[in-house]
Amino acid sequence: MLGLLVALLALGLAVFALLDAWYLVRLPCAVLRARLLQPRVRDLLAEQRFPGRVLPSDLDLLLHMNNARYLREADFARVAHLTRCGVLGALRELRAHTVLAASCARHRRSLRLLEPFEVRTRLLGWDDRAFYLEARFVSLRDGFVCALLRFRQHLLGTSPERVVQHLCQRRVEPPELPADLQHWISYNEASSQLLRMESGLSDVTKDQ
Repeated sequence: MLGLLVALLALGLAVFALLDAWYLVRLPCAVLRARLLQPRVRDLLAEQRFPGRVLPSDLDLLLHMNNARYLREADFARVAHLTRCGVLGALRELRAHTVLAASCARHRRSLRLLEPFEVRTRLLGWDDRAFYLEARFVSLRDGFVCALLRFRQHLLGTSPERVVQHLCQRRVEPPELPADLQHWISYNEASSQLLRMESGLSDVTKDQ
């Protein structure tokens, strides 16, 4: 019996040492919570809120939430958002999937130990290849937007237009993208073009 407990303890330590165990636990939990415990969101452009709190494991040497945690928490909020509005289900039915193609973050104020916050995620729009989403980290102490993140969620095997049409049962025109987001998209396109040139790839070769 003691040997079995030691083996299980060693296995647990190995899992946490070799894998990002909390991420692998929290991500499916976020999906299940959004699918089973929260109501479906019919408005694709509606803002959704995902709660969080700064834990000791989130801190850097300056004792505020480290930069990597913002992207991590935004991951959980984004997958919950896409689950509740039906995008992930539509992708599964269309036998397609999605990958994160680009992201950027602007940090405005630190989140401190045990500070409660919300990740407020919304879909800004789409083009022929990707959805564009925004995540705002809002402190629940005073409502200040501590960080603003943008994401390009690339689709493989289908198009955003087809996903939206599948959900809405009609063709929907994409909303006009904000001017700053259009500048960011142009930057990404220029960066991709430069990298293709450096790699000796043709203009028709697309980033995957």
